[in-house]
Amino acid sequence: MKRWLPYPTLSLALLAMWLLLNESAAPAQLLLGTMLALAGGRLLAQLQPPLGRARRRAWAAAVLGWLVLADIVRSNLAVARIAFHPGSRGRVAGFLAMALDVRHPGALAVLACIITATPGTSWARYDAARNVVTIHVLDLIDEQAWIRQFKERYEQRLKEIFE
Repeated sequence: MKRWLPYPTLSLALLAMWLLLNESAAPAQLLLGTMLALAGGRLLAQLQPPLGRARRRAWAAAVLGWLVLADIVRSNLAVARIAFHPGSRGRVAGFLAMALDVRHPGALAVLACIITATPGTSWARYDAARNVVTIHVLDLIDEQAWIRQFKERYEQRLKEIFE
């Protein structure tokens, strides 16, 4: 049997955030915030978040967040260099197909966000049957090195968090 309020703490936090952002506790805002908070908890339940080992997962998530932030800054600088000095070096943009080890829907969603948020890369396609993602990379110098670094930096940590 499904619970109608699967994540009460999350729902309460969403309601509080809604009221703070709207700077109002008017009845209409309370009603709308409550409806959004309940819907948010139900939606999270459908994503099937990982259970247990919260401290270890929180540390792995913090490390992953730090790596992503650092890579976004580094990629912004690299893309700016490419944009402002287009003929400085033989750059090759291309697509690469990468077999993934991780299959959890939440991990795949986070992976898609990481790839899309990092300048110079974009998630182009995902083949669920083969568990292969196709990524477009603006400056693809060494495909195997890129895949190896990606798996070490992101996929390993996502496996630790979600599996």
